[in-house]
Amino acid sequence: MPIDATVGTAAVRTNELGIREIVRRLNAGLGPTLVAALSGSKDRRISHKWAKDDGPEPNAAAFRRLMTGIRLWTELTDTHGEHVARLWFIGSNPWLEEDSPIEAVMEGRFKEVRVAANAMLTGSFNG
Repeated sequence: MPIDATVGTAAVRTNELGIREIVRRLNAGLGPTLVAALSGSKDRRISHKWAKDDGPEPNAAAFRRLMTGIRLWTELTDTHGEHVARLWFIGSNPWLEEDSPIEAVMEGRFKEVRVAANAMLTGSFNG
């Protein structure tokens, strides 16, 4: 599947999810502590609260980070599986100056993370 189709399909699929389901899926794949970090929250339990039907909703900045996270998660798991996707999120990344993708999303470096994800998805590591 070409990268455009992979990214496009993931975007459509994730846009159809509500924030509660997005957080539940990220919690299941990355764990609540990493989801909290990804969102920019210092509260390690916040993702559990967001996942509850009657819980609070994330603010706009956290929502954007979570949307980015679920799209990346979906693209990477569809292509490489959950184990590889999780390692990609937490490992140092040469396209991100050796920061992890979670750190880069937390800092709002969305375009850089997209480049790093595309490199992983396409196997185009030549820069």
